Amino acid sequence: MFRCLHRGSNLLTGVFNASLLRTSANTVSILETKTGRKSAINDNTRSISTTPLPEFDKDGLKSHDDLYRLSIEKPDYFWGTLARSRLQWYEDFSLTKDCDMKSGHIRWFLDGKINASVNCVDRHAESSPDKIAMIWEKDEPGTQEYVTYREFQKLLCKMSNVLEGHGVKQGDRVAIYMPKSPTAVAAMLACARIGAIHSVVFAGFSAEALAGRIMDAQVETVITADQGVRGGKIIDLKKVVDDAVQTCPCVKRVFVYQRTGNEVPMSNIDINLDKELESASDSHTPAVLDSEDLLFMLYTSGSTGKPKGIAHSQAGYLLYANMTMKHVFDYKEGETFGCVADIGWITGHSYVVYGPLSNGATTLLFESTPVYPDPGRYWEMVERLKLNHIYLAPTALRMLLKNGDEWVLKYDRSSLRKLGCVGEPLNNEAWDWYYNVVGEGRCDICDTWWQTETGGIAITPRPSSPDAEIRPAMPMRPFFGIEPVLLDPVTKQELTGGNVKGALCVRHPWPGMARTIYGDHDRFLKTYYADYPGFYFSGDGAYRTQDGYYQITGRMDDVLNVSGHRLGTAEIEDVIDDHEDVAESAVVGFPHEIKGEGIYAFVVLKDRVSKSEEELMSDLKHACKSRVSSFAQPDFILLTPGLPKTRSGKIMRRILRKIAANKPDELGDVSTLFDPSIVEILVDKHQQSLQKSK
Repeated sequence: MFRCLHRGSNLLTGVFNASLLRTSANTVSILETKTGRKSAINDNTRSISTTPLPEFDKDGLKSHDDLYRLSIEKPDYFWGTLARSRLQWYEDFSLTKDCDMKSGHIRWFLDGKINASVNCVDRHAESSPDKIAMIWEKDEPGTQEYVTYREFQKLLCKMSNVLEGHGVKQGDRVAIYMPKSPTAVAAMLACARIGAIHSVVFAGFSAEALAGRIMDAQVETVITADQGVRGGKIIDLKKVVDDAVQTCPCVKRVFVYQRTGNEVPMSNIDINLDKELESASDSHTPAVLDSEDLLFMLYTSGSTGKPKGIAHSQAGYLLYANMTMKHVFDYKEGETFGCVADIGWITGHSYVVYGPLSNGATTLLFESTPVYPDPGRYWEMVERLKLNHIYLAPTALRMLLKNGDEWVLKYDRSSLRKLGCVGEPLNNEAWDWYYNVVGEGRCDICDTWWQTETGGIAITPRPSSPDAEIRPAMPMRPFFGIEPVLLDPVTKQELTGGNVKGALCVRHPWPGMARTIYGDHDRFLKTYYADYPGFYFSGDGAYRTQDGYYQITGRMDDVLNVSGHRLGTAEIEDVIDDHEDVAESAVVGFPHEIKGEGIYAFVVLKDRVSKSEEELMSDLKHACKSRVSSFAQPDFILLTPGLPKTRSGKIMRRILRKIAANKPDELGDVSTLFDPSIVEILVDKHQQSLQKSK
């Protein structure tokens, strides 16, 4: 499909109307690059932070703390300056923000005109056409493909013309159910280019789950593939889409990309995407969009069980993704950024697509799994592709830790400079293994906290003052513009000082935050703004140390109330996971006739454990008692070969709660799990344990 550098091609020009771009003394544009005018970004400037912010050198700031305070105290100046410097505009904005946290009214860069695809592709295709935009790391190791910015720009323009040619227009919702590939990224950015709103659904959800998302957004256009390839297995994506579309009368067209080339049934609404792309023009004029036009929606689980279509806008989200990718990971020109997340999740949106590409980086598209063909896959890939960053999930890390050091040590990882982690709280043992074994004790670990709703990383060890400490297993410091607040869940009062726990909220608006739940703004307000008026409520709890650092304690709805004592499940899991024989764990509550709520721990052991089950259970209970309290001891410990997880690695605690409550008939749909068979194993083991205890 794509060659490595494609050096024989002519430079593609004229793909957008450059005359539409308005420039000012403060605006960096493609026109300035063409005329050789000096860019506002200069990495040689004096750095008071781990990554330079030269836009504020003139402000006389003396420390990173001064820089952070500026972002909090003068957000209009801070974000307005960066928006004009880091992004490319057709028309400058008249007002930096119009926000009211009490009413959930969020607007940034008002009246500004922009296009995200121009920022992610066109400007880099013009300045560095032969630079590698993405490395498609396909399922089989060693079969990677390289795509330059010029090549990707052509694919993007073709995709945009195909969509418009079939009637897709600004404001339409487009569902993307595809394997991770350059064509999938082109589908996302083509929607951004023409002003349609993309809704990427992870290509592992069931037909029922896909249909629910299609109907909620009233999607008319679906883009999929014949099949997917993952972990050496063929996944029949088109069949899933066919089953979903049968219950979705709103769907008018389904584009089918040929990933495997195997024959699949085609109906009268199906369109061969490859043939359409082949005949389409590779020149396209992007739409001029308003800063607050919606860029995408992404569904995330809600406490009610009905997924929420979290909606993000054009300019604010793009700036925040751009800034966090650059400054959290200290990205430098010429590096290869390796986020292994799927594009079906917000991590893939922000740190596979929009963050890296808006920075003109080389980004990784990882199609496979961390253990295919063996547990050395990540590290073999690091050696082969010379990755400078790797950003992965704690669940993957704990799984690899379980397989031992030998799979890491056999590969050269000297190219790695930064290690990232995102997802559930990272326990101390996994952090130490990541730092000392994977990173050889020389790479910063960016253990990040953020959400689909925040749009990008919100709490993170970096950026910071140069050489500032990084403490294991906590995100520590707020990013620019983020002021965390801990509130008492009962009194709703703010908790000040250190050594306090509370509901994690944010005091001030930031550009990357979600604007609404698509089609249900009332639910948006009730979910994020009603419980703690005047603040954004994350739904998570956090602990602030005496030094002012933040540690996430878990979802507030994962808080246990044992004999009147509030306990975060993450706190107990951290103790259990630190045991030398434990690979990972998940703790949930279950009804207890005396305590009100008991503690149930599902525990996965490492290989080659010598202790008996009785010894292990005794060890774990003693550890919880000594490190937390006597009432933190699990009432029930179930040793299991695995946990029910989504294909992205998220533990499905809803299922574990039903098993712990002895309600196997209420498990619901398990088809979206990576391995649905583990549920039956857990139910059987639970029943066996109940029989033993009688």
